Amino acid sequence: MLRSMVILLLHLTIFISSSHAQEMVNPEIKTFGGIYDIVEASVRPTAELDYKIIIDLHSGAKSPDQINPALNNVARMINLHVIGGATAKKMKVVLAIHGDANDVVMNTKSYFERYRVDNPNIQLIKSLKSAGVKLTVCGQSLLSKSVATNQVLEEVEIATSMLTTVTTYQLNGYAFLSF
Repeated sequence: MLRSMVILLLHLTIFISSSHAQEMVNPEIKTFGGIYDIVEASVRPTAELDYKIIIDLHSGAKSPDQINPALNNVARMINLHVIGGATAKKMKVVLAIHGDANDVVMNTKSYFERYRVDNPNIQLIKSLKSAGVKLTVCGQSLLSKSVATNQVLEEVEIATSMLTTVTTYQLNGYAFLSF
């Protein structure tokens, strides 16, 4: 009897642990920002809302050969909204890039000259742009980090500043996030 109970408990433990193992998915940004679908979640985004989000993107990567985790978090945020029920067409996302994240906007040649590695963020930036994200970089940060405007990727718009970009979008009803 005890042996049967132990075997039953062992099978139950294996079943429960295997039912919690999930694969990451990428519903909108296909190659970045992998997330898990939490089907039991009762607090979820909705397809009825228009999501307007301005993101203060200021965090850098640990080393220049790594994808910027804050930029990847933007892809995660979009994927999370889509898997949760929002539609990508109803999401308006604007990035105000500055500070330690500033170098993600550098073109291949300029990034390589500065860091001796290719910019690992270019494909992610292109994926975000294709998904409708508006990418802006702070002109003040460009100057302070010695990045010329002709070194900026074509997918990225130059803004007067991160501060004016954030305030302008917030006053137009955009929710504020900071990565």
